[in-house]
Amino acid sequence: MSILFHKGDKVIVQGITGNEGRYHTPRMIQSGTLVVGGVTPGKGGQQLDDLPVFDTVREAREQTGAAVSCIFVPPLGAADAIMEAAAAGIELVVCITEGIPVNDMTRVAAFLKEHPTRLIGPNCPGVATPGAGKIGIMPYHIMQEGHVGFISRSGTLTYEVVALLTEAGLGQSSIIGIGGDPIIGTTFIDCLRLFAQDPQTAVVVLCGEIGGSDEEDAAAYAATMTKPVVSFISGRTAPPGKRMGHAGAIISGKTGTAQGKVDALLAAGVPVAETIFDIPELTRRALKQ
Repeated sequence: MSILFHKGDKVIVQGITGNEGRYHTPRMIQSGTLVVGGVTPGKGGQQLDDLPVFDTVREAREQTGAAVSCIFVPPLGAADAIMEAAAAGIELVVCITEGIPVNDMTRVAAFLKEHPTRLIGPNCPGVATPGAGKIGIMPYHIMQEGHVGFISRSGTLTYEVVALLTEAGLGQSSIIGIGGDPIIGTTFIDCLRLFAQDPQTAVVVLCGEIGGSDEEDAAAYAATMTKPVVSFISGRTAPPGKRMGHAGAIISGKTGTAQGKVDALLAAGVPVAETIFDIPELTRRALKQ
């Protein structure tokens, strides 16, 4: 098993005819992902690399049976793309787009409360299931099938740590990049709940960063889990009030500090790696326990 994305899930790509869609769609297919079409308003009826292009998500879903969408729509149109997918009945939406206005994501968050769609992102690298494929922009060749669940707010950190795990012979069950914006669709706790129920996952690696309280909330939930969790927090030297990379990675007052997150995780019994190079050994110890 795995979480969120499974082999054979039918995927459409919103924004398939744009530069990002054109570049990443073939790479998703090469990883094993079953991409069945794409959506670009006004270009319905065209073909792109033998894939049909539709004007609307509803049309694409009805004609292909897709239940998953990957969004490469530019920032000012991405929120509407997410809501269009949800309104069409898409079950899983993975939004890669960076730079969506917070006001737009506020509307999306309210809209999704009325729909059963799960959103991953925005501003995320996507999701992947080694042996089944990927949705998004992660480098698939660094992955290996196994029993380590992985969650991160950072795309680059995802690539670096997953590569280290694979090099150490620690394969992954599912890899989730939840995104680094202030408003995202799926949190650390959401992923921990899914991993807790996944029979293939034996241990979870959680990589957080400064800003917000998601890691502290995850620590409280991890304390209730029977499966072990290993963690890492980036941005320990970030100065207060200065955004570091992600829109959500900012220390405000006494909240969102790296030390506060580390303390919460340690108090919950979750080991925290000093550097990413310590993660494989901590993971190996957790598996032995």
